[in-house]
Amino acid sequence: SGGAPPGDLAAPKSIDVIELPPLAQDADGQLVVLKGADSLEDVRRERTRLLVQTYLQVRPAVVVIELFPFGRRKFKEELIALLDETRRSPRPIVATSVRDLLVGRGADQQKHDDRARELVDAYFDLVLVHTDPRFATLDETFRPTHRLTKPVCHTGFVVPGAPAGVSIAHGDGILVSGGGGRFAERLYLCAIDAHDRLGSTAPPMTIVAGPLCPDDAYARVREAAGRRQSIDVWRTVADLCEAMRRAAVSVSQCGYNTALDIVRAAVPALVVPFNDNGDSEQTDRAQRLERLNAVRMFRGSLEGGALAEAIRDVMRFSPAPTELDMNGAERTSTMLRVALEEKWRGPVRPASAALKGPPHV
Repeated sequence: SGGAPPGDLAAPKSIDVIELPPLAQDADGQLVVLKGADSLEDVRRERTRLLVQTYLQVRPAVVVIELFPFGRRKFKEELIALLDETRRSPRPIVATSVRDLLVGRGADQQKHDDRARELVDAYFDLVLVHTDPRFATLDETFRPTHRLTKPVCHTGFVVPGAPAGVSIAHGDGILVSGGGGRFAERLYLCAIDAHDRLGSTAPPMTIVAGPLCPDDAYARVREAAGRRQSIDVWRTVADLCEAMRRAAVSVSQCGYNTALDIVRAAVPALVVPFNDNGDSEQTDRAQRLERLNAVRMFRGSLEGGALAEAIRDVMRFSPAPTELDMNGAERTSTMLRVALEEKWRGPVRPASAALKGPPHV
């Protein structure tokens, strides 16, 4: 783990977590050191050393790297150092794992895509895309000049396992959330203002700030909510999807996990995509979900009056059922296991395996 560890979230006992010296991005997208007085370069060197050392100690059969080289460019040095080690014998299966949509790169898009394709073909055995191909495919947001030579496997969406027989009975409250919460303060404060404008008959509101919401931002949100009645602010909840099931309306950003919680909860939802610095991923996801009639997307300038009106509208909205494939966790595990087994026998061909459900390759 290389970011700020959420203090109240523990890893399962079956997982060993190695904490690298944490780095984070500021509002301008620049890397900053979160702990200690070491320089950024010193922290980078220590992260690289620990990452390679851990790999050499563990000698894993499978290595999965999230997003790189499609993203995480700021961590290229440490990740390439790791990937260079994986090329030595005994060589593991190496996969890159991406979500449904990639962030646009503007004028640098073609150069970025071509370089990412070169790195995938040089270092990786397969690409795992955690989406239902009926919703999105990798080639919609990744278009290198030359096609990838490595398999691209669409796994289905990855979600936590839901208890069998979960019933959906929505309550009367408004649930506001912003994913991890690092860049959601503006949404939370605007939602508080919108609640005022909804009037005395407004349903109670609960804001889930998120484990990565900065402490000073969390304090400001709590202070603003404390001057109102019927607004609670929580840092985290054990199960956001279940909290959505109990709400009458969800107001949130539209990150990968939040969007899937909305779909699974079947809650009337207003999504306010994060789009700072030209980030189009959440807007793209929101538009696709809106075309499925699964959500309503907020448009325009984010201010209290407009948000209040949008909340009123979504209170009358009934989302359509969706049939998106949510079996991504199991299928990803199967694909990696099959790739490893076929490596022992010959070329990696996860598409040829007998998988549970459609392989989406």
